[in-house]
Amino acid sequence: MSERPEAPPIVQAHRAPEPVATAPRRKNPARPGFLFAAMRVFELSIGEMLWSRRTVFMGLLCGVPVIIALVLRGLRELGASPINVNNVAVNGPVIFGIIVWLLFIRFIVPILGVFYGTALIADEVEDKTITYLFTRPIPRSAILLGKYFAYLVCTIFVVLPSLMLVWLLIVPMGGSLGASFPDLLKDLGLLAVGLAAYGALFALAGSMLKRPLLIGLIYVLGWEPVIMVVPGYLKRLTVAFYLQGFVPHAMPSDSPLSLIQELFRETPGVGESVIWLVIIVGLSLWLGGRAVSKREYVLEQ
Repeated sequence: MSERPEAPPIVQAHRAPEPVATAPRRKNPARPGFLFAAMRVFELSIGEMLWSRRTVFMGLLCGVPVIIALVLRGLRELGASPINVNNVAVNGPVIFGIIVWLLFIRFIVPILGVFYGTALIADEVEDKTITYLFTRPIPRSAILLGKYFAYLVCTIFVVLPSLMLVWLLIVPMGGSLGASFPDLLKDLGLLAVGLAAYGALFALAGSMLKRPLLIGLIYVLGWEPVIMVVPGYLKRLTVAFYLQGFVPHAMPSDSPLSLIQELFRETPGVGESVIWLVIIVGLSLWLGGRAVSKREYVLEQ
């Protein structure tokens, strides 16, 4: 039998492997801008501040001038004789100016600046929530700026209505609301500037110091009151000295008020006060932002 020829081997063509489908590479979300990040922190912080225990304290503190105004107005309505200084009757606008300077500018505004400004960063460290803020893809300095804006809005919208109530109660006692309205606007602006300056200064202290509240209280209750009545250049190291530059223009210029102004004969001009207060606010926020960005905060167990 004849052998059958072997069939040639079947040569299979090599096929190129099919490419494996891969998911498109996801791009990292763009890092939000500085001001946008600050506004986001502001939105988160404003609600916390408005419903915090500090706001209750602020409301009680701002209620003291209102109670004083109610008592003085009640005594006047009951027929009490006006207060006389050097045989000159002290009318409502003068009393209002004294309350603005002694209670609001020299006490309430600095105290609020201390309690709120030092807590902007220090409270986050104490509550151990600072790490949650730092893990967000935002600049650290934007955290301080956003919380500072929240502090300004919170304090201004509580302090200014208190001042307006005092104005409505006190000024009609021998004065005219219409005539003193320009002074009210100046006083409202003065309080806002004071809150901004003290808040920025103590925000810097809160971002750099471990126990900023104690140092802040020593500054506003010890250093400033003493230095303001001591002759020399040390008073230029206080915020009150530059706020004082607005006082003769914000308070009524009646003669009894000059007795208080005699205690502070050395006052800066309005232009000088504006320049230095802007420097205090800007430099404090800038240094505070740098401190927050570079400092390693150690959370106590």
